[in-house]
Amino acid sequence: MMTVLLDNGHGGLINGLYQTKGKQVRWKDNEVFYEGEFNRAIVNGIMQELTKLQIPYINLVPEHQDISLRTRVKRANNYAGIPCFYLSIHANAGGGAGAEFFTSPGDTKSDAIASRFGEAFQQEFPNDRLRTDYSDGDLDKEARFYVLTKTKMPAVLTESFFMDNYTEYKNYLSTSAGRMRIVDYHVAAIQRINNELFKKR
Repeated sequence: MMTVLLDNGHGGLINGLYQTKGKQVRWKDNEVFYEGEFNRAIVNGIMQELTKLQIPYINLVPEHQDISLRTRVKRANNYAGIPCFYLSIHANAGGGAGAEFFTSPGDTKSDAIASRFGEAFQQEFPNDRLRTDYSDGDLDKEARFYVLTKTKMPAVLTESFFMDNYTEYKNYLSTSAGRMRIVDYHVAAIQRINNELFKKR
């Protein structure tokens, strides 16, 4: 049985104050989207479902403070001796649409894990864009993000929709039903990863 190392990116809200500079969008109607709050909501939902499924997990960042990338990676690497993978949860920004999944550069064990997330997203959201890069034969995008290159286990970063896309904000990121669907596709992917990639070991 594998363990999922869950990392909700960025800080949360403490007494109404957001803990991360940037990583937020304020709309004309004074609605504000805080990515760190969203990330925590998704991780909390994933943990609830994994508990039901009896799939082990570790919440690497239970605090609401913005914990440094170095500390996040150090906490993850404490579990490098057991079957596990690292999962960093985010929402995207930059004027796009859809979802994308990142691993570190090169042919790694992370690629197959990221592909399961992409496939689960496509199944849950068939009419939304799956942003891919098949130049190396799989759907994930590659980046030298600190949390992907410094972790000692397979590592994937998920970007679920764009917080600065008003349609995606209103339909998915800001609603309980939309967030639950985001939780659901993550959990569906985790189940496949556990059954297909880890039980063979």
